[in-house]
Amino acid sequence: MNSMRKSVAFFLMAVLLPVLLASCTVSEDLPQTPVLIIDQLGRTVTLETAHPQRIVSLAPSHTETLYALGLGDRLVAVTDYCNYPPEAAEKPSIGGFSTPNIEEVVAMDPDLILATSIHEAEVIAQFEAKGFTVVATDPTTIDEVIESITLIGKVTGAGEAAASLIAAMQSRVKVVTDKTGTLAEEEKPHVLYIVWHDPLMSAGAGTLQDELIRTAGGINVAGDLDKYTTISLEVVIAANPQVIIAGSGHGSGGEMTFEYIQTDARLKDTDARQNDRVFSINSDLASRPTPRIVEALEQFVRFIHPGLFE
Repeated sequence: MNSMRKSVAFFLMAVLLPVLLASCTVSEDLPQTPVLIIDQLGRTVTLETAHPQRIVSLAPSHTETLYALGLGDRLVAVTDYCNYPPEAAEKPSIGGFSTPNIEEVVAMDPDLILATSIHEAEVIAQFEAKGFTVVATDPTTIDEVIESITLIGKVTGAGEAAASLIAAMQSRVKVVTDKTGTLAEEEKPHVLYIVWHDPLMSAGAGTLQDELIRTAGGINVAGDLDKYTTISLEVVIAANPQVIIAGSGHGSGGEMTFEYIQTDARLKDTDARQNDRVFSINSDLASRPTPRIVEALEQFVRFIHPGLFE
């Protein structure tokens, strides 16, 4: 009888143990929902699913990040301005960045909508009133870009991919800051980033370009100004920037801003023009809070401190 009991016990263990182990694995891979998270606008959001399969991106930055996390197949709609990576253009569009078509988004029946601070005033409330889950980001520094990637990884169930991507980004940033972080103030050139030429607009404090200039070892000529603002040509001439970086690719603008800085006779005596240190960079690269912000930083440091890196 004892022998029979032992045989039955061993049989039950052999059958039940794999089932118990499998259930533990599932509980780790599929966190309990709903869960509460706080997005970058300080909003508390309830997530009803741990792995959303139908995602709508309301910003080019989110589209780039989702593809970088290997989640392009879950994107059901993007904006007219989501042009990177190239395959994003094949996705259905729900309108402009600041003016998404609410009805078209609703028709997509997404289980996650990714928004930004530009949508905070009206758009987010409209979607939430219809019962949709909206998570927003608002990064203006490299650290905040990394935080936004962590957030998107968390709400999409791609935390491991996000951690791997962030580690690679931080490693590249460290290569730059290890050198620029030891520069004395007198070794830092005065740099001006021009957003547009008509009217003349620069990137002041609170912009990604300001962060890129400072992290790359420069002093932002427009650093006392707030965000994106007009700046007079007289102020630029008086500041005499040693490096000027012009954003390119604004719609049909192409290289017009860069060409303006290069050719306007009133700027010919600035140090930047005299020493042939006027540069052009793709505006999307320098202004979007995406994993490619590290590539922008690497370009900025080559413009500002070409001697630091071979």
